[in-house]
Amino acid sequence: MAQIGVAVVGTGFGQKVHIPGLQAHHRTEVVAVWNRDRTKAQSVADSCGASLASHSLSEILDQDTVHAVTLATPPFAHYDMARQILQAKKHLLLEKPVTLSVDEAKHLQQLAADNNVVIVPDFEFRYIPAWQYFAQLLSEGVVGHKRLIKIDWLASSRANPQRAWDWYAQKALGGGALGSIGSHTFDYVNWLFGPAADISATLSTSIAERPDPETGEMKPVDSDDVCAIALTLADKTLCQITLSAVSYAGRGHWIEVYGDKGTLVIGNPSQTDYVNGFKVYFSEPGAEPKEMPVPKAFDFPKVYLDGRIAPFVRVIDHWVSCIDAGKERSPGMREGVYSQLLMDLTHQAHTLGQRLSIPTL
Repeated sequence: MAQIGVAVVGTGFGQKVHIPGLQAHHRTEVVAVWNRDRTKAQSVADSCGASLASHSLSEILDQDTVHAVTLATPPFAHYDMARQILQAKKHLLLEKPVTLSVDEAKHLQQLAADNNVVIVPDFEFRYIPAWQYFAQLLSEGVVGHKRLIKIDWLASSRANPQRAWDWYAQKALGGGALGSIGSHTFDYVNWLFGPAADISATLSTSIAERPDPETGEMKPVDSDDVCAIALTLADKTLCQITLSAVSYAGRGHWIEVYGDKGTLVIGNPSQTDYVNGFKVYFSEPGAEPKEMPVPKAFDFPKVYLDGRIAPFVRVIDHWVSCIDAGKERSPGMREGVYSQLLMDLTHQAHTLGQRLSIPTL
C-alpha cells in the first residue's frame, strides 16, 4: 500500500505525540511541519526529517507530497485551519475539542463529505487496552441492568495558581477543563453507554486570576476548571460526571458502573500518565471488588516512554483505514460533532440553570 505523506500542523502536542506516532506507523511519513514561527517549524522539521517547514499553511497544502494533515493547534484555531485543509482536499486527523461550536463541527463534517476526504478526531481512550476490555465486559452484560454510572476525572494539572495565564484560561478560545477532558468524556460515554437524553450542569472557575507569562501581571480567568454534569441516558440510566483540573491529590480518572448483577469499575490514580495505569475491577452483589486482568490480546504491539504515543498509533491506524476505504468509519467526525454538541449544551445548561433535552443527530 502507498505511503501517506502527512503534514503536522502545531508543534506542542504535535511534536511530542503526533510526530513520533506518525513515524512509528508503517503507512505514514512526516513530510512537512507548520508553526507560526518559521524558525521553530524548521527546527522541528530538521529533528524529524521532514522536507518542508513553513509558517504558511497555504504553502504546505500546495505540496503534492502532502496527502493528509494532523492538526494539533489550540482549539480556537481548529475551525479556520481545518476548513483550509479540507478545501485543499487533504485528509484530516483533528485534535479535540474539534471546534468551538457544534455548528462549526457540522460544517467541517460537510466540507469533508463535499471534498471526498475523511476526518478522524483523536479520541484515544477508545484504543487503550484496559478500556477496550472494559467495553467488552459491558457489552457482555456483566453488570446486568444499569442503575447508576459515576465518572470522576480529578486532575491537578492546573491546580497551581502560579501556572501562567494563556489561551486555556480563556473561555472564548476553547480553554477550560470541559474542552480539555470533557470532550473525551462525552465521546466515551456515547461509545460505552449510548446517547444521552438530557443534561444539566454547573461549571466553576476556582482560580480567577493567573500571572501573565511576560509581565507577571495577574490576568482574569473565565474558563471553567471544575464541572459537575448530570446526564440521563436514552435508556434512562443516570450518569454523574465530575471533572476537575485543579484537584491536588485528586483520585485520578475512574468510571463506576453499578448494575443489578454487579459493579464494574475502571480507574487510574495517576496524575501524570493518563494512559497507563488503568485497571479493571468487578464485584458481584455483596462481594469485594476483584481485579480483572486485561487479556494480552488487547495489549499494544509496542509501548513508548510517553504513554500517549501507543494509543495515538492506533488512532492513526484507524485514520489510515478510513483513507483506504474512502469513507468515514466510527469513530469519525460524527462522534466529534456529538461530543461538541454536549459541550455546547453543558455551557447552555449552566448559563440557563436548566436541564436541557439533547437532540438526536
